[in-house]
Amino acid sequence: MEESAQVVRPTKKQKELLEFIRLFIEQHGYSPSYREIMNGVGYTSVATVALHINNLIKRGHLYKRDHSARSLELASKDVKELMISHLKASEEKWIVERIAQYFEAAEMELNPSQKTVDELFVLVGALKVFRLDSAAISFYPRLKKLREKAES
Repeated sequence: MEESAQVVRPTKKQKELLEFIRLFIEQHGYSPSYREIMNGVGYTSVATVALHINNLIKRGHLYKRDHSARSLELASKDVKELMISHLKASEEKWIVERIAQYFEAAEMELNPSQKTVDELFVLVGALKVFRLDSAAISFYPRLKKLREKAES
């Protein structure tokens, strides 16, 4: 199958559906039926599933082999790439700046709580999810100091 030149990013619901299909195929070795998708994702009708599947096929995220049962295949070999939205440089900068502000506020506290440190740890982890590894690594020394400060 030829991939389209510009694949439209999936919506949140479409990501959930793609993730369900990916996990089902990974676990069972074949694609789920529409009824299994309906039950697994919480839709109320098979027609709704068909509508969403057809939209994913049109958008280039799925395709059907020979229009037969259990023939859904993910169009991308690297499905995790589809699950992560790509950020613009301005968005990356904004996220890193916001996290830096949270760090600055925590560093000004005399005794930061463990909850605060845990929340910062989650934010740094989010940077890794968005593949901003170098930004995440830059926060590690500050996170370590805050953790030590909270434990003392």
